[in-house]
Amino acid sequence: MRTILAGLALAGLALCSAVGSAARAAEPSPELIAYGKALVEAGDCAGCHTADPARPFAGGKRIDTPFGAIYAPNLTPDRDTGIGAWADADFTRALRYGIAPDGSNYYPAFPYPYFTRMTKDDTLAIRAYLGTLAPVASRNKPPELRWPFGYRGLMRIWNAMYFKPGLFEPDQSQSAAWNRGGYLVNGLGHCGACHTPKNYFGADKQAQALSGNEVGGWYAPRLDGAARTGLKSWSEADIAEYLQSGRNAKSHAGGPMAEVIVNSTAKMSDADVRAIALYLKSLPPARRETIVTPPDEAEIKAGQAVYAKLCIACHEADGTGSPRIYPPLPGNALLQSINPSSTLRIILDGAHTVTTPRAPNTGEMPGYAKQLSDGEIAAVTNYIRNSWGNAAPLVTPSQVAKARKED
Repeated sequence: MRTILAGLALAGLALCSAVGSAARAAEPSPELIAYGKALVEAGDCAGCHTADPARPFAGGKRIDTPFGAIYAPNLTPDRDTGIGAWADADFTRALRYGIAPDGSNYYPAFPYPYFTRMTKDDTLAIRAYLGTLAPVASRNKPPELRWPFGYRGLMRIWNAMYFKPGLFEPDQSQSAAWNRGGYLVNGLGHCGACHTPKNYFGADKQAQALSGNEVGGWYAPRLDGAARTGLKSWSEADIAEYLQSGRNAKSHAGGPMAEVIVNSTAKMSDADVRAIALYLKSLPPARRETIVTPPDEAEIKAGQAVYAKLCIACHEADGTGSPRIYPPLPGNALLQSINPSSTLRIILDGAHTVTTPRAPNTGEMPGYAKQLSDGEIAAVTNYIRNSWGNAAPLVTPSQVAKARKED
């Protein structure tokens, strides 16, 4: 009997040892966790899933869409309110197909139409990193969408019409760096979520990919090769510097893009940023630029008077400013965009130069919402958008008034 009991005890010890070894083997390696962290930063996950900086990734941040508001969910490993109880398969299915563990559909404000291009290994690396976060109890808030968009069942129809699942397909005629850039831009980085025009139902206009789109009162400019309003005049080095520091000799980041740079691209590896630059520089214009009718002489003189009074001290008479401190205006692609939303936001509210480890010095432009009338802001906007070789559609006082209300 003792022999039998001893044998059972040894067998039990062996089983426990095997289970312990398996558990240790299942623990993600430090290298995998570090890679997952880099992917999370490249995807700017914190940008949407952090409402309170003291509770990163705990969700609750309001995301306004044309259909109403959605609140980002909790990504911490809390088992009751986060993703701690999810299986790896649940996480991969959510990222790549927009389906929650309970089988319900996510709304495409969660960019699964882009994340579907990610590899399984990358999704699991992200999962490994998120599993190392401190669990935070933060229950997800229900969306506040206009009728009938609150019915999640409608997403099945939307997916059937507009969602094309599938991994990123490398172009064998291009370099590894180009394909890496394409993977980041069109997949994990989901650049088109902001920079691609949307149709009436919020789906990307694929034929106009990365050709500019209005987002939350700002204009996400063209990332294609358009000569006046795109990146044709930017070099790969210009793009990389902008993504890493938030500024270059041609422009400064503002609004939502400034947040993306601080939280995401400024933290990415040099190789990945250069790959994005290489890919973007290869893109031809996705649509024609708008034919522009220049302002009349009276409008130019009115705008020039405002500029001479309030702008010339920093931006100079010829608009050249001081690159990387006060952005130059001649040839500025964002300034000449078909949509003036970003320019109006900056003139109305002012601007603060984004600071990053590569460019820690600050700069500031005051807002003129209280100092200038709608007509004066329209005039100075038309002046800077149509001087020094620039050309852009005219801005009306009514557009300025609308921008004021969106503040």
